[in-house]
Amino acid sequence: MHRFYCPDIADTLTLGEEDSKHCVKVLRMGEGDTIEVVDGNGTLYICRITMAHPKRCAVEVTESVELPPHWGHRIVLGVAPTKNLDRIEWLVEKCVEMGVDRIIPLRCHNSERTVLKTERLKKIMVSAMKQSLKATLPQLDEMTPIAQVMAEPFDGRRCIAYCDEQLPREERLTLAGVYQPGSDVMVLIGPEGDFSPEEVAAAREAGFVPVTLGESRLRTETAGMMAVACVHALDAKCEV
Repeated sequence: MHRFYCPDIADTLTLGEEDSKHCVKVLRMGEGDTIEVVDGNGTLYICRITMAHPKRCAVEVTESVELPPHWGHRIVLGVAPTKNLDRIEWLVEKCVEMGVDRIIPLRCHNSERTVLKTERLKKIMVSAMKQSLKATLPQLDEMTPIAQVMAEPFDGRRCIAYCDEQLPREERLTLAGVYQPGSDVMVLIGPEGDFSPEEVAAAREAGFVPVTLGESRLRTETAGMMAVACVHALDAKCEV
């Protein structure tokens, strides 16, 4: 069954113009056909098309189902956007597919990209939400200074992943060893040039636990995806 996104579908009973066009013009769906619509807030609506208009496709709701995030706790990823925009778009898409509650683009001392337009990223997130059969759209922040994120209250484990060649190997903590399955977690990933020593010191002072994602030096987007995947893998292992 085809799935669409409309945050106010329960009130308007009408798809947005873009989804209406896709539904009626591209998929050639007509009156009486059944579709799925998610509101991005955790509810899936089973709908029947009542007016197949290419700009305002009207529906009636025949059933609604609550579909909360399957992981049951908050996963927050703070990541400094890469200079190559394609890479951060890829990361956002994959993290939404796996499951994440909030993505914070970080502005850091060594950031290659200091301005980020979020409109396209939000569209990618909507597509990934639908493709992965979720009904909740993660929160996407605007570009945020890392100091502001450090100062935020967060009731859960806060971690900062970075490459520190001066840190003895035996002092390194793995994310897998620090994270407690089923608990809220925030992980910060730095830019291509890594976090500055001052940022690392400030994060540690603020209560962030320094972690490593392994012995390989990873690209920013790879590290972000690996962090989210690690959390889900540990949650899954705990449930077995």
